[in-house]
Amino acid sequence: MRIMGIHAIYPKPRLSKKAKQNQIYPYLLKGLEIKGSNQVWASDITYIRMKKGWLYLIAIMDWYSRYVLSWELSTTLEVDFCINALNKALTVGKPKIFNSDQGVQYTSEKFIQILRENDIEISMDSRGRVFDNIFTERLWRSVKYEEVYIKDYSDVREAKEGIESYFKFYNNERPHQSLGYKTPYEVYYGL
Repeated sequence: MRIMGIHAIYPKPRLSKKAKQNQIYPYLLKGLEIKGSNQVWASDITYIRMKKGWLYLIAIMDWYSRYVLSWELSTTLEVDFCINALNKALTVGKPKIFNSDQGVQYTSEKFIQILRENDIEISMDSRGRVFDNIFTERLWRSVKYEEVYIKDYSDVREAKEGIESYFKFYNNERPHQSLGYKTPYEVYYGL
């Protein structure tokens, strides 16, 4: 396969590389009891496979309700789409703690500055600890198995429309067993 240039189609490793010069913050969620909406928000970036190429998807989620506050797609891993997602989320609410991995997007000065300006505590997953951000990882599984893998998007527009439709369904119509069969919207807004 190597000689013929054949390789499996899967996300390449090392999506969340940290920048050596950027500050890393401690993980603040160990043993923390999550008691309400806007106590902890978490974010992550994942790959979205299309027929030709990849997109990157960021989502910002409220941990208590599993409500997806905002999301963005990008063709690159530049920090701007992450900042756009954060600014959109901050129009909905403001968390006490924001948790992410140690990727260069989340440790960038621009991203950290927005969190500091809003007096938000910064928490970062331990290196290689997928379970530190388990609810966002579970979201990725749902998005991919219930939307992305069955659609096989042909272009960015199609991907954006499909993912937008899925997040509306996820937030407003899809009940979660862990939320007492309520939707994330109902739990986030206390309905």
